[in-house]
Amino acid sequence: MKFAKPGRASSAKFRQSSAQEGKPDISKRKIVGFYDYTVVLTYCGMLCAFCGILRAVNREFWEAMICLMLAGICDMFDGAVASTKNRNACERRFGIQIDSLSDLISFGVLPGIFVYVIAEQTPLAGVVAALFVLCALIRLAYFNVLEEERQNQTSEKRKSYIGVPVTTVAITMPIAYMMYDYSLFKTTACFPILLLLMGAGFISPVEIKKPGTLLKMCLILLGVLEVLGMMFLMTWGEK
Repeated sequence: MKFAKPGRASSAKFRQSSAQEGKPDISKRKIVGFYDYTVVLTYCGMLCAFCGILRAVNREFWEAMICLMLAGICDMFDGAVASTKNRNACERRFGIQIDSLSDLISFGVLPGIFVYVIAEQTPLAGVVAALFVLCALIRLAYFNVLEEERQNQTSEKRKSYIGVPVTTVAITMPIAYMMYDYSLFKTTACFPILLLLMGAGFISPVEIKKPGTLLKMCLILLGVLEVLGMMFLMTWGEK
């Protein structure tokens, strides 16, 4: 008696079910993933964040904060770009997952490593950074669950968030660093404290309304001004 290999059987079953449901057969892709324009900004944001991690490890803190803010700007626009295309179910689900994975690196791992390094790699700073990344991970995974359920029930745009969005650290952390670098904050203890507050906000059950067009434009302008201001201060400080 001959048995079909599980891998081939499951693959054939998946192709058959996909064809029946009218979905694209993603098993025939030559390369894993999606690479259209709707995910370009998400990928760019993650690459900016990884560059920021390398800058932080090398104690180039100004550059690390600029990378963090650039990742934040990419995140602000990626949803608007993705909404311009009529995506199928697989593309939408992929967009949800890849956005959160990118956010974990950009607004979880990068700030955590930044604070650990600037706080002289003390055990306490390491514990705080680890807890912060864990809170970001939980927040993003929970968001994915709620977002997939919401999209299965309605096609309306999201009106609110549960918990503080992780992207807020892209604004608060650079401001804290500027205040520290210009001696308004006298000690690096301000950074672990900020992480604790932000981490608690990530997993808090508070409902926050999604910003409207005007507020979103103000946040984008603030982010751009922060980037330009930090680049100017960094250049001025080197002279």
